[in-house]
Amino acid sequence: MDQEPSERPLPALSFRHVDPHAYPQGVAFLDGQFVPMSEAKLSVLDYGFLHSDATYDTVHVWEGRFFRLDLHLERFFGGLEKLRMAIPFDRDGVRRILHDCVALSGHRAAYVEMLCTRGASLTFSRDPRDAVNRFMAFSVPFGSVADAEQMRRGLCVVISDRVRIPPASVDPAIKNYHWLDLVRGLYDAYDRGGETALLLDFDGNVAEGPGFNVFAVKDGRLATPAAGVLAGITRRTVFDLCRETGLSCEAKAVSPADLRQADEVFITSTAGGIMPVTTIDGAPVGDGTVGPLTTRLKDLYWQRHGDPLWSTPIHYPQ
Repeated sequence: MDQEPSERPLPALSFRHVDPHAYPQGVAFLDGQFVPMSEAKLSVLDYGFLHSDATYDTVHVWEGRFFRLDLHLERFFGGLEKLRMAIPFDRDGVRRILHDCVALSGHRAAYVEMLCTRGASLTFSRDPRDAVNRFMAFSVPFGSVADAEQMRRGLCVVISDRVRIPPASVDPAIKNYHWLDLVRGLYDAYDRGGETALLLDFDGNVAEGPGFNVFAVKDGRLATPAAGVLAGITRRTVFDLCRETGLSCEAKAVSPADLRQADEVFITSTAGGIMPVTTIDGAPVGDGTVGPLTTRLKDLYWQRHGDPLWSTPIHYPQ
């Protein structure tokens, strides 16, 4: 029987060279061993690099506990299946690897990623069936889409005219690294004085931003885009919190006008949780301050991080 993480000795970690100026402090699992982040390397012939042929998922650790890890594992393995990739670990195996990456790093607040690339072919074949899939994982210090100042006063968002990759081309349920549309949207936002961007779907409605979903609040009712978006775990958590507190929350088409006319707007991501938006395209959202419903949900969200139904502890070496 497999031992629980708290019962097993942690694997050895060999530190040969760490460049603190080039790499975040952290621990990676690669090719069957745990290494410092500075030693986690990817071949330039890997199709994950050459073709962006990869899937991944991220979970965060807060105050020494994973938050909703099971949901992240479920989505990651769903992506593997849809992309016809295979790794030599089941869900419990990946769970143990992620746990040990965090425990070895010592991070109490961490951004933890599991990923699989198509890998490389010994003959550089263009046939994806010839590639050997490659699994990796890592733990680095927690980072947020919004910094402390932006969390206090709210983000300035620009709605770009860029169109998000449609679901008919790439299933948004598969987390991927196809970010060129998002990156170009970010530059649109920067050019217009914004701090981050939202892209549109093919019908001209709001879709999502670089690594986050968006919610609009109008007359106490919440709405979030239904189509062309990754159904984020934090997005799902907002739905769960709304059910528990009796708030109305609906996934539906959200137009740019809906967003601009909202009483409150916030974005959601594993990297930051629930983050307020107070400016859209240079104009204030509502009265231009962080709204009460946004604040209420944000506080509930972080309170649930200690709930054993939604979080699991890291067992750090003594």
